[in-house]
Amino acid sequence: MPPQFVRPYVKTNKNDAADAEACCEAVQRPGMRFVPPKTVEQQAASALHRVRDHLVRQRTGTINALRGHMAEFGIVAPLLRTGLKELFGRVMDEDDAGIPVDLKPLLRMLIEEIQAVDTRIAELDRRMKQAARASEACRRLTKVPGVGPLIATAVVAAVTDKQRFTSGRHFAAWIGLTPKQHSSGGKERLLGISKRGDAYMRRQLVNGARSLVRIAPGRTGHLWDWINALLNRRSFDVVTVAVANKLARIVWAIQARGTRWQPV
Repeated sequence: MPPQFVRPYVKTNKNDAADAEACCEAVQRPGMRFVPPKTVEQQAASALHRVRDHLVRQRTGTINALRGHMAEFGIVAPLLRTGLKELFGRVMDEDDAGIPVDLKPLLRMLIEEIQAVDTRIAELDRRMKQAARASEACRRLTKVPGVGPLIATAVVAAVTDKQRFTSGRHFAAWIGLTPKQHSSGGKERLLGISKRGDAYMRRQLVNGARSLVRIAPGRTGHLWDWINALLNRRSFDVVTVAVANKLARIVWAIQARGTRWQPV
């Protein structure tokens, strides 16, 4: 059971006896939700994603440290890989007088760390692609626009029991892509997305949706027409979240029902 659903049944101070009594009370509630146990295969697949996410965060932190140290000396480069390569070149240039001599060995240590983490991430990406090619369910999911091996393997690891979610909307709500509600007195008020549940999968779906929204202008088709119509009424970020919600529903339907993506 999720701990936040058991907490209201703790009557007094928190201790082992009170917790056990609260668990016994909560488990008898007809509307209680339960966390299904994971198989060994699911845990292994999830570990691959968690380790990769850890390395990506580590790489981002090291890159920010490199940029921060160089910015202290007025050396600023554009974002993304282009700017990073420019910084690498200046640190490795022995004739560059803009960087103090004593600082260059320290910055080279950061560069070596970034390159080592890049190699490890590339190896995990290779393993993830191999796992996606070997799984029939992942091959069906990767046919969906905006869904690659990363999202496909994460969904297959999370959604194995067809009865866990009764609909695609419940799956999207579990990821945190549905509106948070604050209603009272018959007056409904919908806020931004709840951001509950699996933050990692939500982030990957949003990234996949962002790639679709960027290339949608000028394309035709059922999905592209829907995205372009949203872009005419809403901002880019709002449309991105709406597309992520739609992708979540699509991948759940394909995974739970064993169907295939049918482009229109």
